[in-house]
Amino acid sequence: MSPPAIPLANSLRSLHQSPADHALALVFPGQGSQSVGMAAAACRASRDAAAVFEAAEEILALPLRRLCFEGPEGELRQTANAQPAIMAASLASLAAALESGALDKRPAFVAGHSLGEYTALVAAGALTIEDGLRIVARRGSLMEDAGRVRPGDMAALLGLSEEQVDDLCREAGVEPCNYNSPAQTVVGGAPGAVELACRLAHQRGGKGLPLNVSGAFHTSLMADAADAFAAVVDSLPLADALIPLVANSSAAAIETAEDIRLELKEQMLRPVLWRQSLAAMAAAGVRTIVEVGPGRVLSALVKRTAPGVRAVSMDGAAAPSLSNV
Repeated sequence: MSPPAIPLANSLRSLHQSPADHALALVFPGQGSQSVGMAAAACRASRDAAAVFEAAEEILALPLRRLCFEGPEGELRQTANAQPAIMAASLASLAAALESGALDKRPAFVAGHSLGEYTALVAAGALTIEDGLRIVARRGSLMEDAGRVRPGDMAALLGLSEEQVDDLCREAGVEPCNYNSPAQTVVGGAPGAVELACRLAHQRGGKGLPLNVSGAFHTSLMADAADAFAAVVDSLPLADALIPLVANSSAAAIETAEDIRLELKEQMLRPVLWRQSLAAMAAAGVRTIVEVGPGRVLSALVKRTAPGVRAVSMDGAAAPSLSNV
């Protein structure tokens, strides 16, 4: 049986043909933004949002509504569950915003933090909803397996300069995973190395906060997962993006299917250049960045990194109209 029709696909086609707002960008959250109850309000209020979850459950054979709406939290947090669940919740929020008319102009750029890059590619028309959900589920499974085979941890380093973080990484034997804001860089590596990095951060006037994750994502410890995932990406049908994607690994805007395929292969091993991506969008004239999906993590990073840019969160049923913010 084929999965039910997804009205979001038609809404996205309309978005791609709508007038452009060259000062607008959409961003989509990654792993860590999940919470029990996410997208429940959107699905109660929006038939199109509910249809995303109905189709996603058919496509992936996962109980995504139970996981997202009811939990339990420990099961939702598992990487193999969290990644498709966050993508489904983000797509549901996007569907609700398009159905309500809260979002009615084509953005200048899309971007997503790690996992969120795949949701951004669906929004940009480079990936179908069905293929996006399937590849994210495969990605999450491979990354969870890699974390079991080569255990790793991650920690957020706060209050240190980029030079201090670079020195600390060399000394502790960890790798940068996410450049999130001028004052926050996430690092990862073997558990003992991450523990040492946190101690060194405190000694140098900053903070090191361990993160509750199942592996050292965006580091060389993901090499086995990246090798297996490359074959998946090679077989993935991709189209040119109808909205430029600001890529995690380079902070550059890309549009061709060839460039997108290369980005998806590199992304799992390379750090997420989020601070640099926000700066690039601001430099290109973006003045409003809308976070579409669960939580407000990315909106907070916009405020810390690009203070001249408005940050708007569209999470749930009551998405604000962009003309009123």
